[in-house]
Amino acid sequence: MEQVRTVERPVGSQSGALAWISDLTPRERRVFGACVGGWALDAMDVQFYSFVIPALIATWGITRGQAGVLGTAALLMSAVGGWLAGWLADRFGRVRTLQVAIAWFAVFTFLSGLAQNYSQLFAARALLGLGFGGEWAAGAVLLGESIRPEHRGKALGVMQAGWALGWGAAALLYALFFSVLPAATAWRALFLIGIAPALLVFWIRRFVEESPVYLESRKQLATQGDRPSFLEIFRPPLLRITFLGGLMGTGAQGGYYAVTTWLPTFLRAERKLSVLDSAGYLAVSIAGAFFGYLSGGYLADRIGRRLTFLVFAVGAGAIAVIYTMAPFGNAAMLVLGFPLGFFASGVFSAMGPFFTEHFPTRVRGVGQGFAYNFGRATGALFPTLVGVLSATMPLGQAIGLFAALAYGTMAVAAFLLPETRGKALAP
Repeated sequence: MEQVRTVERPVGSQSGALAWISDLTPRERRVFGACVGGWALDAMDVQFYSFVIPALIATWGITRGQAGVLGTAALLMSAVGGWLAGWLADRFGRVRTLQVAIAWFAVFTFLSGLAQNYSQLFAARALLGLGFGGEWAAGAVLLGESIRPEHRGKALGVMQAGWALGWGAAALLYALFFSVLPAATAWRALFLIGIAPALLVFWIRRFVEESPVYLESRKQLATQGDRPSFLEIFRPPLLRITFLGGLMGTGAQGGYYAVTTWLPTFLRAERKLSVLDSAGYLAVSIAGAFFGYLSGGYLADRIGRRLTFLVFAVGAGAIAVIYTMAPFGNAAMLVLGFPLGFFASGVFSAMGPFFTEHFPTRVRGVGQGFAYNFGRATGALFPTLVGVLSATMPLGQAIGLFAALAYGTMAVAAFLLPETRGKALAP
């Protein structure tokens, strides 16, 4: 099949880890900015919840198990949202689906701040999950198709790094609001400010163009009178990729959410840190996450997708167990926060390019959306299991146990996956 052609490639004159960005065409840069910004704002809205768990437990008297269910509800629905958004992206376009997803999660984050009881908050968080999953599904496909092969891993790595930026913004707002407002009011303020990402939709609508490979694919399908099946990804030869990709996603997502959902509570409840002190510890982990995302994207283009998965999965499992279960002092915990964020986050950087390169354009949205978000759905059970298990053992031990199980699963799946580095996309 004919390879995708790129045009108007400016010649970069800069050097450095991010010099490749100067080589992107104006169209590529606009897509790049929209996808990175959308994922960062998505992260901010989603991560707000991990910071308000102690306040909800104190204000509403809910258990840790119930708090875990709220986190799991959003993650489970994000799996549905990712699969649905992938299908919509294949049928109606990546850019249009991205706009809807961003507006959706922003509105339901705002509504979370208006909840008057547990049931209302559960509904708002569950519905937020549809947009949360949909944003990655549409954005990662759009960016993966829009960036040339030699930069695809790095671009999607920077997009994933947007999560650390959003997480950092959530941590700063958490420290600010919980320092100046009563806890019973501060958690609402965090959610209410979550409407801000909706403003990005207007910029995307005006400046971001659909990927050329998608437009060419739609043209060919229309000429042939063909309509791709929603279930094509469950048939050979795509079934193996769908299964192993979902299993790998389960490990990555399960380990990540087992750690990050409960990390603020672990620092406050078991390490006895204040709001400002715990925010400092989280800042170190977030800095590690940012560099982990960038490094994972760089390595994905340098050493390949599969080896990158293995390196980060093994590193994340080992550090998560050490951080949560070893009897270190607070100073050592502060230092270990950096590699914890680095490895737990870097595991995701190669996923976008891997799925983009394995699924054909005709079903890339639904394939990528399902594989990634199947992992999110099954991994979503881990925060609830950690919360339930913490009733019979220390919270840190519960986090470490499930993190080790998750990253071990990811390492096995990654070992069985084929390499795709440098693959050109065809309509």
